[in-house]
Amino acid sequence: MNFEQTSFIGIAPTAGKRDISYASIDRELNLASVEVGDLDAVIDFVSGHKNAFVAICGPRLPNQGLMKRDEYRATLNPEPHKGRWVEYRVADYLLQIRKISMPRTPAKVEDCSSAMQNSITLFQQLAEMGFQLFSESQVQRQAMEVNSYAAYAILLECLPYPKTSLEGRLQRQLKLYDLGLEISDPMRVFEEITRYKIIQGVLSLEGLYSAYELDALVAAYTAWTAGEHPERISMIGDPQEGQIVLPVKVLKTTYQ
Repeated sequence: MNFEQTSFIGIAPTAGKRDISYASIDRELNLASVEVGDLDAVIDFVSGHKNAFVAICGPRLPNQGLMKRDEYRATLNPEPHKGRWVEYRVADYLLQIRKISMPRTPAKVEDCSSAMQNSITLFQQLAEMGFQLFSESQVQRQAMEVNSYAAYAILLECLPYPKTSLEGRLQRQLKLYDLGLEISDPMRVFEEITRYKIIQGVLSLEGLYSAYELDALVAAYTAWTAGEHPERISMIGDPQEGQIVLPVKVLKTTYQ
């Protein structure tokens, strides 16, 4: 299978034995697919796309130690307090100070969570397939690092509800729907809510995506924004260890 049209693919690596969620949209924001599968299934899916922008929710590399260098820390704005944030990547620090919570990325791959290890592996596999790091060039196959929690925070302009909660899923899907993705209106869920169904435990959430599918969808949307409207994005972090692409141009100083 080989797709000639440009696709925008979002991948949400997961921890443990849970399958990976991945989603694909086209240039008109039509939903092409939302699927789950193992690492091999994801690689097989991406390999079938000749032209694609791929956004992965996770680091490209382990921590490269830039934040441990005093001369480097002095170049950051705001400059970190001495002795603090030394175990974080630059991108993670710049989001943390905006109150967007980020996990610490260890310096060794073996110390990373399984989700982070899957992310690093995906970047390596895509590089072997000819994918280049995102730029505004005309390269047909590009890959980028994103963070779903940060993406939702900046799109919502506030910190989102926990992603596995019902309100968190509704909030995220509603934002994507409002942005123009051709997905189900999550407000239709409320048409199914009745006293009887709640008491009987037969409430249907059909049409509402899982937390990890929503992670993949916002990653795909970020890939679309980067590919179709690069003037709308921002990139945070250092290319030496990983820049996170965010689907807005201007970031707030803090998110609450």
